[in-house]
Amino acid sequence: MMNLFNKWNSINLVNRIIIGIVIGVVLALTIPETVSGITILGTLFISALKAVAPVLVFVLVINAIASHVKGKATNMKTVLLLYAVATFLAGFVAVVVSYIFPTTLTLKTAAQDVTPPSGILEVLETLLFNIVTNPVSALLNANYLGILAWAVVLGIALKGANDSTKAMITNLSDAITKIVQWVISLAPIGIMGVVFEAISTTGISALAEYGRLIVILVATMFFVALVVNPLIVFVVARRNPYPLVLTSLKESGITAFFTRSSAANIPVNMALAEKLKLNKDTYAVSIPLGATINMAGAAITISILTMAAAHTLGTEIDFFTAVVLMVLSAVSAAGASGVAGGSLLLIPLACSILGISDDIAMQVVAIGFIIGVIQDSCETALNSSSDIVFTAAAEYANERKNK
Repeated sequence: MMNLFNKWNSINLVNRIIIGIVIGVVLALTIPETVSGITILGTLFISALKAVAPVLVFVLVINAIASHVKGKATNMKTVLLLYAVATFLAGFVAVVVSYIFPTTLTLKTAAQDVTPPSGILEVLETLLFNIVTNPVSALLNANYLGILAWAVVLGIALKGANDSTKAMITNLSDAITKIVQWVISLAPIGIMGVVFEAISTTGISALAEYGRLIVILVATMFFVALVVNPLIVFVVARRNPYPLVLTSLKESGITAFFTRSSAANIPVNMALAEKLKLNKDTYAVSIPLGATINMAGAAITISILTMAAAHTLGTEIDFFTAVVLMVLSAVSAAGASGVAGGSLLLIPLACSILGISDDIAMQVVAIGFIIGVIQDSCETALNSSSDIVFTAAAEYANERKNK
């Protein structure tokens, strides 16, 4: 039995997820009544995600802010500005795409359970009250706005802490990340239950629905990688951006596509930065930091899946509310974990401003894991390759100014 378990774990996670999806589809189409009990696997998986997500967001954001070190003169201000602009623009593009190509999902919770906001004022009021909530209450109730706000405040306060305190926070962050990896390692089994339930209750049409969602997500990411990011590079560096963009996609993006982890791709980006002869004092900070906060792909995923949930529930989203969603998606994307599927755990944060319950949001997260075989790979490729693109662009811009 142990040998079988080890052999299963030795298989790449992407391949295991594919196996889980196939098994779930086959069981749902052949013997749905006989094995109806496996739906509990999907429920348990979603519950595990709900349990770990609040703590993950809280610890990662604190660690990212508290660990930031002031060093020698670098291009970090420009790099951080480019990270922020790119992430905001990615969220904006995703919202626009969601308006042009509205997508609905199949959820088991009825729409009657949702009370949509009456307008932007109610959204802003809810946002503000959620921000100032008690931190313990925020964690217990999965109030992601409150969690993010307290994490930012604590991170800033802890920037002046001694090294041992920061080391403890880093160790805690690593431990939570490891727990997330354990949970995600169970994704094939949980996704099998989610797919089984979706197909057995709604039929094969659910897969076609996911196919449309995948196309929209991936097409948006390609547009950002090949149009938006090059435009940003051209504006700041005043040079042809495509040699840099294509090199980054080839040498960083392809690797990140298969590892599905921005954190795991840090050594690849470091080697590429050295190959491009970039300033080490800059990229030694910008690359690890980018693996946490430069999350254009995450902003796209959060925005499109949240908008899909809203369309499914028949919630009318006005332009100003969409702008708030875009901004919040960009901000929350900066707290996305550097492991596979990290951005999906932040969808409830965006859903909360639209009055979408945590139960429904976590069902959307589960759908995200189903399509994550493609979506998360493309998202990570965009995120990780962009770290190199904007680090280099900042240096090129500095060189142009000093000529």
